[in-house]
Amino acid sequence: MERYRHDSVVTVEFDPMCDKENPQKITFEDVSAAAFRIQNGIIKTPCVKSHMSEQYGMDIYLKNDFLQHTGSFKERGARNALLLLSPASKAQGVITASLGNHSQGMSYHANQLNVPVTVVMPNVAPIMKIEKCRSYGANVVIHGEDMKEAKFHAMSLAKERDLIYINGYDHPHIMAGQGTVGLEILEQVPDVDAVIVPVGGGGLLAGVGTAIKHLKPHVLIYGVETEKCPSMKTAIKNDGPVSVEIRSTLADGLAVPTVGYNAYRTVKSVIDRMITVNEDWIARAILRLVEHQKYVVEGGGATGVAAIMAGLVPELAGKKVVCILSGGNIDTTILGRCLERGLAAERRLVKFKVTVSDRPGGIAELCKLIASIGVSIKDIMQERAWVHGDIFSVQVKVVCETRGPEHLEELRSLIASAYKEWYFASESEHLPRRVSVDTIDEDVSH
Repeated sequence: MERYRHDSVVTVEFDPMCDKENPQKITFEDVSAAAFRIQNGIIKTPCVKSHMSEQYGMDIYLKNDFLQHTGSFKERGARNALLLLSPASKAQGVITASLGNHSQGMSYHANQLNVPVTVVMPNVAPIMKIEKCRSYGANVVIHGEDMKEAKFHAMSLAKERDLIYINGYDHPHIMAGQGTVGLEILEQVPDVDAVIVPVGGGGLLAGVGTAIKHLKPHVLIYGVETEKCPSMKTAIKNDGPVSVEIRSTLADGLAVPTVGYNAYRTVKSVIDRMITVNEDWIARAILRLVEHQKYVVEGGGATGVAAIMAGLVPELAGKKVVCILSGGNIDTTILGRCLERGLAAERRLVKFKVTVSDRPGGIAELCKLIASIGVSIKDIMQERAWVHGDIFSVQVKVVCETRGPEHLEELRSLIASAYKEWYFASESEHLPRRVSVDTIDEDVSH
């Protein structure tokens, strides 16, 4: 039972399938039954060895569930839950709340199974996901600033319209459907040592952990979530689900403030370790998957790879590790930002400022110097009015592309040897020479 304050009135909403006071734990039988039930409507996605394996010293396999028709693993649970509805409930219709992937899975399979569906999505849901739900024939309601508000509204509408509310990560039928990913992993990589599972509300972790631990108890089950919304880590620390603050994150699909009660109860007995990863590593993982695997994966789906890249699982060296790439529904604009942030995090996209002579040829000489070592200039801007000191000087802000940290160091050394005043972003140890801190603009962090 959860309490929400809405328009200054305390309302109590109750979901009998997700009862805080009586949480349900799913079983292996639930997952195996779901696998049989949904097999004709779900793609058995490939689990392939990654090109990154040698670089990180482990056999990395990628479970490509972003290749489902709607781009995420959420279809599995959605189809299972819809198939288990009574004939009367199928006729009346269902309602759910989601940032996008669960809504798309519900919309697509409800359309296939002729079940009316309403999906409530918060304002921050990606436009692409909203439009996809509409294209599948769903009644889409945009409401609330985050998942908490969207969920409350969906439950209110369910009560008003006599619809079945299906929780996107905590409903037992949803979790059982998600667990079918685990069964496929064991079939495709039978000697797997560890599985790294993205965590939002906890349904995927609960399902996969239940399936794998039943058949092969020695296999390690790791959950990974963004540090911007560490709801499962907080739940484990507090021995129960508690609400955490939602902050903007590249892994928008994992931004669930409170993990499910059923999910938490199930996860407790199957998880070996919970990991949080920061946003820069998620961006780098998205970039790495694009460059090395030719996969376009959303932030939430890339968290497992991010954990490996960040060196957070050194104990898995030499082992066979499966990362579940859970979704690929990333907005094109967000993808562009992620790729740029990833390049910046890898020191391949660099920003620096340097003061050069404003006499003819001054900036040309700078460009020639940068080009001499194979660095590509992406953007350049001049600043004259706020430059202190010599009236015949101009401050030049340059964004350029390097091959990585060693190439960046070569560039930095070259600029330092040629100019007296310079500054490289995110390198506070290289403050501009002969310039007081007060004269440096907003790019500098103290």
